[in-house]
Amino acid sequence: MRQYSADLTPPWKKPKPAPEVAAEPGLVVEEPGTGFCGAVIRCEAGTVTLEDRFGKHRVFPLEPRGFLLEGRVVTLVRPASAAPSRPSRTASGSVAVPGARARVARAGRIYVEGRHDAELVEKVWGDDLRIEGVVVEYLEGVDDLPSIVADFAPGPDARLGVLVDHLLPGTKEWRIARSVTSEHALVVGHPYIDIWEAVKPAAVGIGAWPRVPHGQDWKTGVCRALGWPSDNTGAVWQAVLARVGSYKDLEPELLGRVEELIDFVTAP
Repeated sequence: MRQYSADLTPPWKKPKPAPEVAAEPGLVVEEPGTGFCGAVIRCEAGTVTLEDRFGKHRVFPLEPRGFLLEGRVVTLVRPASAAPSRPSRTASGSVAVPGARARVARAGRIYVEGRHDAELVEKVWGDDLRIEGVVVEYLEGVDDLPSIVADFAPGPDARLGVLVDHLLPGTKEWRIARSVTSEHALVVGHPYIDIWEAVKPAAVGIGAWPRVPHGQDWKTGVCRALGWPSDNTGAVWQAVLARVGSYKDLEPELLGRVEELIDFVTAP
């Protein structure tokens, strides 16, 4: 009796083997069955986890010819390296660049109002700022902003971005911001009285930031209303800052303004 192969498909009808690609963190692929496109954040035995640009995660099996890479069918395989995966995203949500060195600082700068603002920007956007070579400095208020901008003398190769607290039409901050007219300086702001408010209440375990009567120190009033120590608001801020893990813990009104300033300062 003759022996026949179980696979009787003619050779010219068999699909060509797809190239194997290591599922390294940060690799962006598409799962054609669902159309889900995202970056690899984790690869375990038999599965790969992807994260799309909205932060949504999906787990898919590592099947032959199971993904598209730049439009080409590929087979994802587990990376040979046994080293633990590095985060594929920075705290700001940008794709991480492992091993990237800080760029030499640009002449341009981003100014923020106070130390707490600078610490929050550093925690969430620090990796991005170092790669772009952007230095953040704090002003201790914006009352003298027009003269500060004039002293900086912004130009095409030295742009200046300024982040202002409580920038609402009719406020003192709004009038000061409007007095800055250089085309190489951009002043933007968020609506919050203090940068603390830009941290989502849920991130610090409260339902909402308390309303503080006009004329009362905002930080002190908040601490008293929440039962937090009011005699050391600096220590309270450090506890609040520790609860911020990424951009997801911040309000959109702040996120958009900081991204706008980074884009402005780094524009060619």
